[in-house]
Amino acid sequence: MRFVVLFFSGMLLLSCSKPAYFRTLSDTETSELKRYQKQFRPDDSYRVLILTNQGSMVVKLFNETPLHRDNFVAKIKAGFYDSLLFHRVIDNFMIQGGDPTSKKVNSGDRLGSGSAPGDRIPAEFRTEKGIYHKRGALAAARDNNPEKASSNCQFYIVQRPAWRTAQLDSAIVQRSLNLNDAQKQLYTTRGGTPHLDGGYTVFGELLSGFDVLDKIAKTKTDQVDRPQEDVRMSMFIINEPKK
Repeated sequence: MRFVVLFFSGMLLLSCSKPAYFRTLSDTETSELKRYQKQFRPDDSYRVLILTNQGSMVVKLFNETPLHRDNFVAKIKAGFYDSLLFHRVIDNFMIQGGDPTSKKVNSGDRLGSGSAPGDRIPAEFRTEKGIYHKRGALAAARDNNPEKASSNCQFYIVQRPAWRTAQLDSAIVQRSLNLNDAQKQLYTTRGGTPHLDGGYTVFGELLSGFDVLDKIAKTKTDQVDRPQEDVRMSMFIINEPKK
């Protein structure tokens, strides 16, 4: 199913961050943007505000994954994610959203197969740079393709809390994982999903809103992990990298 981005009148240009949004922002959205722009000053990376009906989250996009970063930024500026759902939620694992078919959907409809016009995004695994699936990692979903190329719109945020050492040791054996000392330290202190490293592209990380992440993850779901009460999103660039 193709997804058409609608451009609305009333384009607003925020002087702090420069991106133009092709619709008029609500008072709440404007207030949240200003609040987080003060909290997160511009540096060399993009910061994104994810507003939901469960609260706000802020993510940083990695410059080490430019294809995923630029695709995400372009869609945010075009309003692509406005009113989409977090359609797949699994407590102690992750929350997933970005399916364009979720914008207008009925209760009980199956979601997760939608994509935006265009090709998949080539994988950008950066484990050699210490970019892993830690708790709060922003990563691209994908279908089962041999290149492990990413969906051009669907994403997830890792929610899994810290592992006990014995739990992780057991997972390493059961899944035949090859984790280095840094990964073991990360997953037993911060948490995350080690079995996804090298299989899905991580292109950002959560900076603020871990309580919101947990709240969404604990939402009651149906038999296919869709929240029984819709969790909708909108996204905005808080600030762009310094030139």
